[in-house]
Formats: sequence, structure tokens, C-alpha cells
Amino acid sequence: MLSKLHIENILFLDIETVPETEHYSQLDATKQELWELKSQYQRRDEYTAEAFYERAGIWAEFGKIICISVGYFKMEGAIRTFRVTSFYGDEVKILKDFKNLIITHFSGTKHLLCAHNGKEFDFPYIARRMIIQGIELPYNLNLFGKKPWEVPHLDTLELWKFGDYKTFTSLKLLTNVLGIPSPKDDISGSQVYSVYYQDNDIDRIITYCEKDTIAVAQVFLKFQGDELLDDSEIIHV
Repeated sequence: MLSKLHIENILFLDIETVPETEHYSQLDATKQELWELKSQYQRRDEYTAEAFYERAGIWAEFGKIICISVGYFKMEGAIRTFRVTSFYGDEVKILKDFKNLIITHFSGTKHLLCAHNGKEFDFPYIARRMIIQGIELPYNLNLFGKKPWEVPHLDTLELWKFGDYKTFTSLKLLTNVLGIPSPKDDISGSQVYSVYYQDNDIDRIITYCEKDTIAVAQVFLKFQGDELLDDSEIIHV
């Protein structure tokens, strides 16, 4: 089935997120109380709500998107390239620019979005932040009324599970076992908070995000039985 998909119709992506404010103390009293309730199960008695706040970026209600990296294949005869670009800065601009790309180039029924753990994280996170920011959802993210087989999303984690829902396989582990160069050679997801808020190094985060996007595309190529990308085929635009 995967072999029948035209790879040019797939938009590969990855997002990076952080807490909506740098410090827990910057939240108003109501939001602090809501965060304490939301995080209670995960932190239990090991952390206070304030100490656990660095992890708030994984929830769309308490976080924000600071980078969306996308990649797509272009075939010109026998020449294959993979174009990678990133949206970053103000979250509203990130979301609007991403939506514009989808509407302009990936809005047909043949088009698909692909991410690792995208169905559990990237896709719903983007959709929730769009709703919070008052941005109308594009077709690809508006799942209301769609049957499961009509949802235009691919998830490399789901593909790897082959119906097994007992375990989670990270992108780093999956690239390792498939013989794909690891995208996690600089920072990890747990470091994005400090790199963003303390180091103010968005360029480092963009590089990290783009490497993950490339890795997702490489995993998909492996699933299709195609040759992996080499550096000469990857174009940053």
C-alpha cells in the first residue's frame, strides 16, 4: 500500500514547542491553578507544579509552537531532491505561514501530512494552537466528520507499530535500527526549553527541527524500500 503513494504528495514535518512563558510565576493565578491540576498525574509528589513547568510545552493549552520545519520531494526526471524550510518567530505568523503553504501546495485530496508520532502530538498540537490563536483550520487539519480512512495523515510511529500499541519507539531509536543517520546529534527535546529561553538560540532549534523532518522522510523511504537521501539531494530553502 505504501509503495503506491506518490512521495511528492506528502508534506513531512516536525514541530518544536516550549511553555507559553519562561517562568511559572509569569502565569496568572487561574492559569497556575489549572497547570497544577493538569500536571498532577505526571508529576505526582516528585515535583511541585512550578518545578515541573519546564515541561509545559508538551501541552497545547500551556505551550506554544516556536518552529515548524517542513520537507517535500521534487522529482525532475531522474533527479530527486528534498526541499526543507522552516517557519519560526511569532507563533501566529508561524501558523499562518504554515497554513498558507498547505493551502497553496498541499490542499488536494491526494496530499498527506507525515510526522513521527504526528497523530498523537504534532497534528493535534498545531490544530489546537490554531484554534487558540483564532486561525481557521485548513482541510488537512480539520478532522471533524472524517472517517478514519479519510484522515490525510501519515505517522511513521504508527507505521512501525504494525498494529502493536504496547510500546513507544522514538525517532532516534527507529533511525538507529534502520541504519539512518541520527538526527539527535546536538540537542534533545528536553533541552529545547533552555536553548530557547536561556540561550536565545533559535537557529540551533531550527537545525534540530529540520534534522528531525529529514529523518522522518528517510524513515518513510525505508518503509517504501527506496534509496535513502544523501546530502547532495537535500536543499534548504
